[in-house]
Amino acid sequence: MTVTLLVENPEFGVAAEEKGFNEESELVLDGGFLVPYANSFGHGFRDYDAESERQEGVESFYKLNHINQTFDFVKNMRKEYGQLNRVEMSIWECCELLNDVVDESDPDLDEPQIQHLLQTAEAIRKDYPNEDWLHLTALIHDLGKVLLLPSFGGLPQWAVVGDTYPLGCAFDKSIVHHKYFVENPDYYNPAYNTKYGVYSPNCGLDNVMMSWGHDDYMYLVAKENKTTLPSAALFVIRYHSFYSLHRSDAYKHLMNEEDVENLKWLRIFNKYDLYSKSKVRVNVEKVKPYYLSLIEKYFPAKLQW
Repeated sequence: MTVTLLVENPEFGVAAEEKGFNEESELVLDGGFLVPYANSFGHGFRDYDAESERQEGVESFYKLNHINQTFDFVKNMRKEYGQLNRVEMSIWECCELLNDVVDESDPDLDEPQIQHLLQTAEAIRKDYPNEDWLHLTALIHDLGKVLLLPSFGGLPQWAVVGDTYPLGCAFDKSIVHHKYFVENPDYYNPAYNTKYGVYSPNCGLDNVMMSWGHDDYMYLVAKENKTTLPSAALFVIRYHSFYSLHRSDAYKHLMNEEDVENLKWLRIFNKYDLYSKSKVRVNVEKVKPYYLSLIEKYFPAKLQW
């Protein structure tokens, strides 16, 4: 990734706040879109050791997450929420529900969730104008965070957000705050604590039980509501928080050929998901008609959630 000294506002219908950009160093993504080098708190992105108002809470979150996310827990969550019998609503209605959601696992972001969705989508749209499926994927990738809301069961943060990882096999040391897995019962289960665990070589990630959260839930919602998005989109939705894979190359021994191809798109997406977390604000009403047209193209008018 390149560092530039140029200062330029992104051209996608936003107004950047005065403190939204570090004037001395910005990042340039694939199509020239400029983003801040630092996150909303003035630190490097995904810096879990930096001293900030969020760090203590983030670490406490991961302790609970790593202790409680077990193979049996995820199996039960998938069975319960896979019924999709809680709410009937459109994609855009779900986007609007996210305005009051705060992600306690994220050391970078203190903006409303809908702003993050649109920041990511608009940055990708600028650099990849012909990949409309990827624009929509960016818009919807975090919609599963509605699991935090009372109407969806009001799940605790540790069961909705944060980095995801496979259950049913050994916890890779690249997973953030790995030390807390020693308090997870699966850590000592001989059926689950080996390299392959319950899986076989190159079995495909579709056959792997991932830690439960908004990623897996939105994947189930999109798939079961018969979206016409390509497989790469579903891959991005389900694995965008799987940082030990797309940042550290862990768990590649479980991937099949389709996963390898889809991972290329996930790595493109991840740069925008991560580095568009800034004080740049998107004009929602200006871009809304475009995204409504994509929703109509790839989804039914109402979805079961």
